[in-house]
Amino acid sequence: MSHSKLPWPSRRALRRQHWRGRIWLAVGISLTGLSLTPVAFAAGRLPQGGTYTAGTGTIANQGNALLITQPGSTRGVIDWSSFSIGRHNSVTFDNGTGATLNRVTGGSPSAIFGRLSATGSLYVINPQGIVVGPSGVVSTGGRFVASTLDVCNSAFMSGSSALTLSGGSDASVVNLGSISSSGGDVLLIARHAVINAGTVAAPNGTAELAVGETVLLQDSASSRQVFVQTGSQGTAVNKGWILAAQVSLQAADGNVYALAGSGTRIRATGTASRDGHVWLVADTGGVEQLGKIAAGNADGSGGTVDTQAAQLTFGRHTVVDAGQWNLLTPAFTIDDAAAHALRRSLNDGTSVNVTTTGAKGVTGDLGVASSLNWSGPASLTLAAYHDVSVATGTTIANNGAGNLTLRADASGIDNGGSVGNSGTIDWSKSTGNVSALYDMNGTYTSGTLVGNASWTAPAYSGLVTQITAYKLVDSVADFQAVDNDLTGNYALGKDIEANNAAFTTLGTTPIAISTSFTGQFDGMWHTVSDFSPSFDAIFGDIGQGGVVRDLKVNGHPLANDTGFYDGIGLLAINNHGTVINTFTSGANSCNCFYALLSGLVGTNYGLIARSGSSVTVRTGGAAAGLVSTNYGTIDESYATGSVTGFLTHGGGGGLIAENYNYASSSYGVVTQSFAAGRVISGNGLSVGGICAGCGGLGLDVYWDVQTTGQPSSGGNLPASNGLTTAQMSDPASFVGWDFGPNGAWVVPPGATHPVLRWQVEH
Repeated sequence: MSHSKLPWPSRRALRRQHWRGRIWLAVGISLTGLSLTPVAFAAGRLPQGGTYTAGTGTIANQGNALLITQPGSTRGVIDWSSFSIGRHNSVTFDNGTGATLNRVTGGSPSAIFGRLSATGSLYVINPQGIVVGPSGVVSTGGRFVASTLDVCNSAFMSGSSALTLSGGSDASVVNLGSISSSGGDVLLIARHAVINAGTVAAPNGTAELAVGETVLLQDSASSRQVFVQTGSQGTAVNKGWILAAQVSLQAADGNVYALAGSGTRIRATGTASRDGHVWLVADTGGVEQLGKIAAGNADGSGGTVDTQAAQLTFGRHTVVDAGQWNLLTPAFTIDDAAAHALRRSLNDGTSVNVTTTGAKGVTGDLGVASSLNWSGPASLTLAAYHDVSVATGTTIANNGAGNLTLRADASGIDNGGSVGNSGTIDWSKSTGNVSALYDMNGTYTSGTLVGNASWTAPAYSGLVTQITAYKLVDSVADFQAVDNDLTGNYALGKDIEANNAAFTTLGTTPIAISTSFTGQFDGMWHTVSDFSPSFDAIFGDIGQGGVVRDLKVNGHPLANDTGFYDGIGLLAINNHGTVINTFTSGANSCNCFYALLSGLVGTNYGLIARSGSSVTVRTGGAAAGLVSTNYGTIDESYATGSVTGFLTHGGGGGLIAENYNYASSSYGVVTQSFAAGRVISGNGLSVGGICAGCGGLGLDVYWDVQTTGQPSSGGNLPASNGLTTAQMSDPASFVGWDFGPNGAWVVPPGATHPVLRWQVEH
């Protein structure tokens, strides 16, 4: 495309924008239909031929100004023969908090070189194109929309929260001046090209540039407003400044250019209702990213930047300053340019997640061909649809507290994805950890691994080693394969919903029923649900050294079972190792005589920490909300499910049934925990809000006297540790508990009791 076909503002900007000899905007950006003539720029120009076609209002000419009054914060539609504003002129819409749609029916583009303002929302629709000139100023109290795509009057007048805009115009929307909305959003939409080379500000809303043939515009108080539904191979360009709570550039099957410049050209500064978020989206097109993009939240934490495209290109000044930068693309190789962009961002404290999707029939492999070394706490995740590889001579290293995750088979589809390291992973100067995750049927090549000799596992992490390779469990069959190596390390690759039939084999033989599981099982915050094995447990015995962490389990009851089971939990029958950050839900019940059933673990000899259960427990014997018999340690854990021992010899406790080891004549340890589920007895064994008659309970253990229905803990706790439901929702009731920003506990808004912080974050 010849540069002479571009209007003068873009030609002049084009000559200034070079990088490594390449000329930006030379491809895909034609402003045909926006060849703004001197007449369009003429001083004294104002919109002409305005007539209300829906709604009511007045249009008054006041010399060099035009005043449109739309009473009562209503909605209205005005058709204009032309809509331009000269340099020294102004147009004001007094529309309260309402909205006015301005549609240009004539054959000329809109050139705004003066002032355009509205108290409410303002829409300017012109299929011939719209430009805000260098001297142009647009300011609204509500939403501002400039579009070459049209929308029907009835949908607009109805106040619908979702509007569909469509059109086939080849004209563009260009901002060279200043556009701002004090209380809403700024949305620039076209089929062919949208260019911001000026300033866009929406401090309380979203600023969005979108190109497409069909676009959905919808209201959202917390996220994007514009979604491209039908692509047009158009181009969205920012080479100016954008400041908003959230920012989005979308081109679907076209291209997005976030171009270089001094300072931060795109900045998302979140509000109380909107996290700071930037989206650069060209699903089957390309994103070319230069310069600095920043995203932060109102509380001072880092925001999020999402970059999604079929082709990713980075300039030498590319950097993201945020909490998280997510890159999504079909397949990718981290070359020198990409490594430089990732390194700068990681050094700025931005954690990076690169994910390949395997879309469009590509392999979905992710390769590291250039070394990546950074300092600080930011983490790097490389997740491939198929294989992850680190090339020979390449080093990935961190000096700080950063983590590294290399994951194959990122979709969890058992595709044989492998992790191959032919280079060096050097964590000798890092206190972070390295995880390599590969498909159960894939392979792992460790390469050169250098760990930190003084590394210690972070508190409550459940980690055993600093550098660990895991086989991914993505199906019921993978679960069963764990029994083939009970010393191995495994990670749940996705949520698994299993029907009862699928778990038939597991039902008769849970994992490690005859030999202890002594490896690591990392749930990665996923859920195993809809299973009902006859033993009602996933693990038989978690042995000494064995770890189950970061896992959620949902199960169903043992239907019509009349066995004499003893000490069965939904997660495990016995725990001699560590269970941490694990939560169970659903039901664990049967018509069992004398059986001890519980929500999480049957008998605990080891450590259970920061875990909980909302399981409904029902048995003829002793029932417990979390653990039937505790010989070990329970810390920072809780139970909220109802507990019923329905026979005359039945009983139980809201948290545990028994807390005494007769073999060693010692109590188990229970600290900083609580129970809040209804406890119902068959009027036989002792019952209590916490246990069925026990000692060894720490004085920082509490129960809800109202929801449990129990005035006593059933153990050694004073009556004052029994709290009302109102007290249970007040952090001040829990002496010594940490509800701080990094503490274990949090009380969500409207909650009747505390939950573990990881449950809110994951």
